Amino acid sequence: MAGNEPDSPFAAVRRPRPLPVLVLADVSGSMAQDGKIESLNSAMAEMVRSFAAERSVHGEIMVGVIAFGGTGVALHHPPTPAADFRWADMSAVGGPHGTPMGDAFELARSVLHDEDVVPSRAYAPTLVLVSDGAPTSEWEQHLDRFLSSPRGARSLRLAVAIGSETGTRAYRVLESFVRDPRYPVVRADEAPRIAEIFRSITRSVSVRARSTRPDDASMFDLDDLFDLSD
Repeated sequence: MAGNEPDSPFAAVRRPRPLPVLVLADVSGSMAQDGKIESLNSAMAEMVRSFAAERSVHGEIMVGVIAFGGTGVALHHPPTPAADFRWADMSAVGGPHGTPMGDAFELARSVLHDEDVVPSRAYAPTLVLVSDGAPTSEWEQHLDRFLSSPRGARSLRLAVAIGSETGTRAYRVLESFVRDPRYPVVRADEAPRIAEIFRSITRSVSVRARSTRPDDASMFDLDDLFDLSD
């Protein structure tokens, strides 16, 4: 009977569901100091290479980058399957006090809810905010809009504070972004530590992609982050 015939060998194979990773990168002028932007570029390139090597039937990692600095905010790279991603270095631009983080939150909301960019079947996104200073423009309203959006509310949010001491305004803003006591803001006191932090994040996202439950944020390796936050 026709209903028992095997599927055609030419039937399309559906790709695994996308697992978006969106990095919000501070490229203000202060990031040009002490090798910070160079370390961030190197860490991003390594992350993309690692994700590109992942093979899972459950989740396909997509990577996107939003850059914000003295000249404004831009989608440095739209979310793209890691295997197809070609990294281009970012440059630290503008004055040291130009950090339009609020605009980055607004762009992140727009990007994640554009189904031509991030398909509706995608898993909950992971966002990584990296900054070495406090916002220099309105940010709370933009962050609230992001967190009240469907994908913003479901997102796993992580933050890396470059040189910011615990308790400072810059650090408290990153805590507001994470807004989850389970995930500490991770401090990178020196630029080379950025690579170590990104390797930890890469390992944890890879574990999620390989698992049978990529949408379950509890698959994220908390021990790694707690060790790095000390």
